[in-house]
Amino acid sequence: MSNGNKKIYFVSDCHFGIPDRESSFDREKKLIRWLDIIKADASEIYILGDLFDFWFEYKTVIPRGYVRLLGKLAELTDAGIKIQLFTGNHDMWMFDYFPKELGIELFRKPVIREINGLKMMIGHGDGMGPGDHGYKFIKKIFADKFCQWLYARFHPNFAIGLGLYFSRRSRLARGNTDQIYKGDEKERLLIFTKEKIQQEHIDLFVFGHRHMPLDIKVGEHSRYINLGDWIYNFTYAVLDGSDFELKSFME
Repeated sequence: MSNGNKKIYFVSDCHFGIPDRESSFDREKKLIRWLDIIKADASEIYILGDLFDFWFEYKTVIPRGYVRLLGKLAELTDAGIKIQLFTGNHDMWMFDYFPKELGIELFRKPVIREINGLKMMIGHGDGMGPGDHGYKFIKKIFADKFCQWLYARFHPNFAIGLGLYFSRRSRLARGNTDQIYKGDEKERLLIFTKEKIQQEHIDLFVFGHRHMPLDIKVGEHSRYINLGDWIYNFTYAVLDGSDFELKSFME
């Protein structure tokens, strides 16, 4: 093992805020229990997007709730554990609160890192691969600074309630499709990884977004890992030296 016997952990797609306050709070407490366990041997934690089902951050206001989780994240960074947070398609409207208040590094796009001798591409995974043009267009609008400024003109009670309403409506329209594997020829992230290794070698592709725990061999020397979610699967990954393993938290 490296980093003084320390490990690197990866988790994604908690979607706190759904389907209701009570069940979301139970899942939040479960993630906090997991964080309490891993803090003994973690050097870094990567959170790969959609930590919240909706998040809009005003200059002086953040969404109500999640105080135990936010406090735990601050506790971990204060203890010297590096936390790196990627925005997802549900919480892309994060700005400077997490870096300034919690000491968490924020990313909006996938990154390529050399870690423990492994070349890794790490990101949420939304909008990658072929197709999905409607979402890619909407994402550009949501990422536009002027559109963000306009949305911030709404009162927080209205703006955050509206965001949660449309997020839940979208989820109901999709049904359980997030839990169904579409096949090698239709899984956009898998197609992306196959195309990417034609351009450069990547040992590990680590994404979220898909809500399914997946560990798929790509080509001769690469793997595509999807972290699953913390709604149904409660899965995460750990990098221990050069060993990368997908696990479940069943406590």
